[in-house]
Amino acid sequence: MPYLLLIVEPVGQRAERTPEEARAAYDTMIRFAEDLKARGLLVTSQSLASTDEAVRVELRGGERRFIDGPFAEAKEMVGGFYLLNCDREDEALAIAAECPAAQWCTVEVRRLAPCSD
Repeated sequence: MPYLLLIVEPVGQRAERTPEEARAAYDTMIRFAEDLKARGLLVTSQSLASTDEAVRVELRGGERRFIDGPFAEAKEMVGGFYLLNCDREDEALAIAAECPAAQWCTVEVRRLAPCSD
């Protein structure tokens, strides 16, 4: 059953790190992904660019709207994700608790499902 681990981090947190701290954090996340892959649990994972580079798209009343980041009202952003193939939710939760990012971010666990469920 597929589960998504969303890495939800405070906006601006990345800018507070030194380049060495940023590289060390990223390297721990890469090792975590490699371990999950070796265990046969990882489908894919990616880090996402900051919301400074994001664009929101809305379609309202037939009009398209593009809103460039950064987004003033945002306190958090999705910084990356791990897509897992687990047998049960408790397995996905245990993996989320192992995630190094849980030390400096929130790891949100979501089961993939149709939006009509």
